[in-house]
Amino acid sequence: MKQHYFVVVLAHSLHGRLRRIHIPHQALYVVVGLALFGSVSLFGMVSSYLRMTWKVANYNSLRDQVDTLRTKYQALLRENGQKEEQLASLEMMASEVSVALGLSRGLEGSDDISEEGPLVPGYKESIEEYNFLKTASISRLHHNYAHAWQKNKVPSLWPVNGRLLSRFGEREDPFSGEGETHGEMHAGVDISAATGTAVRSAADGVVDYAAFRADGYGRLVVIDHGNGLSTWYAHLSRFEVIPGQEIRRGDILGYSGATGRVTAPHLHFEVRRGGIPVNPYTYLARSAVFQHIQPDLPF
Repeated sequence: MKQHYFVVVLAHSLHGRLRRIHIPHQALYVVVGLALFGSVSLFGMVSSYLRMTWKVANYNSLRDQVDTLRTKYQALLRENGQKEEQLASLEMMASEVSVALGLSRGLEGSDDISEEGPLVPGYKESIEEYNFLKTASISRLHHNYAHAWQKNKVPSLWPVNGRLLSRFGEREDPFSGEGETHGEMHAGVDISAATGTAVRSAADGVVDYAAFRADGYGRLVVIDHGNGLSTWYAHLSRFEVIPGQEIRRGDILGYSGATGRVTAPHLHFEVRRGGIPVNPYTYLARSAVFQHIQPDLPF
């Protein structure tokens, strides 16, 4: 049987000679098949390489995210440890304050400290101690008990050694400049005092309030002297007392400043009876400036 083939004619450009090349059909089919196989193989290799590159890129991105999360987690662990140490320190300080004020319920445990558990309190113990101290500090029973032992319960001491800057009653508003007829009611007196001057209690009492007030008083301490009498000390820079603490005449309750609605550092001093402001100058006029005061009790 005669074999079929293709004829390829090649012509030389200079000599003009013709050359015929016979290519069988089977050989051409083999070449075309090999070309198709190579193309498919090349396409598969390129596709695999692209998929591998995409997976590697995703893996690197995930690894970076994991490293970032691990770093944040370590930072949170360190911050949590610091917070726990601060909380434990505050709890220990609260315990010391409660013991100093006679608010502690007593120390419990064995005589051998080696038998005790961890010395640093945990979060639960800290919260319980804080709630106990807060409850005890505002106890009316504690207030009444303290008043029973106090003798100098009428204001008889200037809280700071200074001069009167503003009197009790209607006055010119220091901010708007309006006259007395349209000014504000000044519920106390202003006494000159540089920032950081020690402010002392004008009489024996119990601290009823020690916090910041946003109605113009700034940092304020209120001392309850019993029988509806109280004294107010405003615009302080910092406190030296806590609510519920017993305080004696001449004890430092804080330091003067310029917090609240003020134009310059000074002490705002009020005396109230039954919650109603009265003229503090009535008490200051017969009061002494601070000097060493003999305590009424030997402690």
